[in-house]
Amino acid sequence: MEYRLFGRTGVYVSPLVLGCMMFGQKTDLEDSCKIIDRGIDAGLNFLDTADVYARGTSEEFVGEALKRNGKRDDIFLATKVNGRMTDDPNDIGNSRFHIIKGCEDSLRRMNVDHIDLYQLHRPDAHIAIDETLRAMDDLITSGKVRYVGTSNFGSWQVVESLWASERWGLNRVVSEQSPFNLADRRAEREHTQMCQTYGLAFIPWSPLAAGGLTGKYKRVEKQESGTRFGDETDPNKFKRFSWGVVDIAEELEPIAEKHNATLAQIAIAWVAAQPGVTAPIIGPRTMGQLEDNLGALEVKLDEEDFSAIDELAPPGTNVADYYEASFKPNQHRF
Repeated sequence: MEYRLFGRTGVYVSPLVLGCMMFGQKTDLEDSCKIIDRGIDAGLNFLDTADVYARGTSEEFVGEALKRNGKRDDIFLATKVNGRMTDDPNDIGNSRFHIIKGCEDSLRRMNVDHIDLYQLHRPDAHIAIDETLRAMDDLITSGKVRYVGTSNFGSWQVVESLWASERWGLNRVVSEQSPFNLADRRAEREHTQMCQTYGLAFIPWSPLAAGGLTGKYKRVEKQESGTRFGDETDPNKFKRFSWGVVDIAEELEPIAEKHNATLAQIAIAWVAAQPGVTAPIIGPRTMGQLEDNLGALEVKLDEEDFSAIDELAPPGTNVADYYEASFKPNQHRF
């Protein structure tokens, strides 16, 4: 496997990140452990979770898997803080109070002594960035965190954090995690260039547009039940669904046939090959999905493919709303 430098840290990570959002929600403990073991066996050394995934259960499952397989020291382990975990009015956001408590809670749930990459899951307009960064810096100094990163920040917010780190002599963020896929390429307008300019690793989430680029969704009145966009109990998910996504998936079929690959593999391989991208985050729910996603590592797109893809999904454009929705300030407060 061809490992990639994680920004300017000197750490080498796998070209795919194993996202753990499904663990504890739609994937039980035993299957979660099996998926993690298979990912590690395939060469993946980067696990990404968050405290809010299944209200801490994802972190618990990740910790249990690493305890069982004894691979903790081989893994670059990432989690996030910001989201509401309890009804306590202070148990949210990027305050020192919440960050320090959140880190302690994540360490306990995962049963580890440190987090390799601790990420701010969302920006927080209510908290001065220097307070947030000082708390993260203290966690690094204490040995509980190795590196800090951002997630779903706007480009200007990332640069503001870099300025504050330089101004106050604090450890700077080393990575940014934002959405980037063929259904929403707006990150190319400035986000990827920003990461390249400042030496940040970029680990895009939702390279498959929440499954919209897998070909499972068709032009029918009702989508298949059990799928993300077939779940009528969560109408918010439909904000990221459009027939434009279905159109892109359908037009990818000739490229997939050319490479003897699935549509998902083409979509992931395209993201992984883009300038400034360190490693896209995959989020398998089942072992079958993981195996399919791993197949993207064998796909080598050529210039003809890239040109064809640019025709059906022009650079900097979008047909689904991933990028903009991610950068709204935290509104979930009392």
